[in-house]
Amino acid sequence: MKKNIVLWILIIISWIIFVGLCIEAGGFIVNSFFVLFKPGVVPYLWQQVDLRELFVTNNHRDFFVISLIMGIVSVLKAWLFYGIIKVLHNKKLTLSRPFDNVVRRFILSSACIALLIGLFSSSGGEYSQWLTQKGIKMPDIQALHLGGADVWLFMSVILFVIAQIVKKGIDIQTENELTV
Repeated sequence: MKKNIVLWILIIISWIIFVGLCIEAGGFIVNSFFVLFKPGVVPYLWQQVDLRELFVTNNHRDFFVISLIMGIVSVLKAWLFYGIIKVLHNKKLTLSRPFDNVVRRFILSSACIALLIGLFSSSGGEYSQWLTQKGIKMPDIQALHLGGADVWLFMSVILFVIAQIVKKGIDIQTENELTV
């Protein structure tokens, strides 16, 4: 009974984070879209990052690159939590057989998504820094939601290692079932 409560708490927290990340991703995408047509409306739409100055003072390519990277990172974060929700709702997971291909696939996909988040965050941070060196006023990396690239890369490496451990666990578990 107690593990069901913990599972439901994790599911609820995951849903809350997932919805928040979806709102954030949608906010970045809508904000970027409205800058194209009505830059004056942007402050009223979304209270996050305002890149109107980059759009107005510089060529539009840099604006699109930064907006695209921010959107990709936000969507990947939401996708990661969607995977967590999907696994938590999966009724195939049992503690009697902890090493399962479903778990391994989830860990591998999470590692790949974390790697992509880290790579896009890092490249977006470097691009923002390059624009700042060119004399363009840019918000800091944390405001762009591109900070922590090293943490995402580190997490992806850890998840890849855990996936290999789970793979070995699956092999041992299968071998034990065959020897009985």
